[in-house]
Amino acid sequence: MHGTNGPAQPAAAPPGLDRLRARIAGLEPVRRFGRIEELAAGVLRVTGLTGAVSLGDRIEVRGAGGQRIGGEVLRLAKDGVTVLPDQPPEGLAIGDAVAHLGPAGIAPDDSWIGRIVDPFGRPLDGRALYPGDSPRPLRAPAPPAAARHRMAGRLETGVAVFNTLLPLVRGQRIGLFAGSGVGKSTLLAKFARGIAADVVVIALIGERGRELREFVEEVLGMAGMARSVVVAATSDLSPLIRRRCAWAAMAVAEHFRDKGMHVLLLADSVTRFAEAHREVAVAGGEGAGLRGYPPSTQHMIMSLAERAGPGVGDAGDITAVFSVLVAGSDMDEPVADILRGVLDGHVVMDRKIAERGRFPAIDLLRSVSRALPDAANAEENRLIGEARALLGAYDRAEMMIQAGLYSAGSDPMVDAALKVWPGLDGFLAEDEPGDSAASFARLAACLAPARGRPGR
Repeated sequence: MHGTNGPAQPAAAPPGLDRLRARIAGLEPVRRFGRIEELAAGVLRVTGLTGAVSLGDRIEVRGAGGQRIGGEVLRLAKDGVTVLPDQPPEGLAIGDAVAHLGPAGIAPDDSWIGRIVDPFGRPLDGRALYPGDSPRPLRAPAPPAAARHRMAGRLETGVAVFNTLLPLVRGQRIGLFAGSGVGKSTLLAKFARGIAADVVVIALIGERGRELREFVEEVLGMAGMARSVVVAATSDLSPLIRRRCAWAAMAVAEHFRDKGMHVLLLADSVTRFAEAHREVAVAGGEGAGLRGYPPSTQHMIMSLAERAGPGVGDAGDITAVFSVLVAGSDMDEPVADILRGVLDGHVVMDRKIAERGRFPAIDLLRSVSRALPDAANAEENRLIGEARALLGAYDRAEMMIQAGLYSAGSDPMVDAALKVWPGLDGFLAEDEPGDSAASFARLAACLAPARGRPGR
């Protein structure tokens, strides 16, 4: 007999059951198959899928020996399609079955925060991982340009130079240009721990495998990982997967942005993304251009960068830091030149500064934040201009100073720069400085000797 409260209600679905139902509903009852007709130069020619697949679709080769190798459609023709496999095709044979898996996508979920995933959304940390209910395209368009928010207020970063001389604002996109071994990864980890954001998405593209755990546990740390999603593709993986890593990380960032969150995206590095695209494009028959990069590289980089930045309507924003590997500080190499032209600022790290022990090894005179002057008030902009002028004066006279050829009184600006140089150089190395107001107060104290007032 039922009680006074009416008939018993069905029990609530267990956690995760709705996700399972959604995945079952999304299964294809029929899958199209083709056959390998030719294997040559690392690509496969497949017949039987013409008219069923689109450029960029995912496939799976099912070898007679039990191998299952993924791949991507690179070229379409009336008599067959060209596929680049994710792994070397050793062991495959003519006639092996090729299954069409559909368009490339990824299904991020809120539960991914604190996790390490691969570019397909599979866990790399040994724990179960739920995919989200709705897959997202890897290569989504950027938000409509005319409808996007404007860049918002200045962000606290935890690094003195970025709190003052190179301010970072919400929705800004900057490039971090550095050679190997000058502290780039350490600076990115400081951003992950210190920049005010709801979620941090980190793309590790083509990194050395041994460094992944070290970066997560030692460099990023528990505090940084607690609000981060790490998407990783190590250097031993195919160019398809390394290229996909950048797109997957951007799709994860867009998932949280569309929920109204402020997302910090750290991509390390765009150079390896471009190199992976070069390998894929050449395999697909595209001709090589400057330094071997095909013409499509520029659009590929720019379309990735444009997806970051301010959102639309109730959506949040993606503040992005894209690192670029530059050999010998060559800012005119193709990837650096393309990215510098589309971003809202660039930060140059110099090996000579790192070698004398100052970290972060930022060359301030070659670095620019396009958030200025709006990101600072009149007094702060005056301090920034004064600091840059003094650092520039010291830089111009440095060789004479170091050689002992400069005579005091020869140039009043150089005399003032000599007074503040030790303090300013030390200020550029500060981290965990408190808020921006405290950082500007210390910057003013560093500059005081140039105006005849006692410094700190």
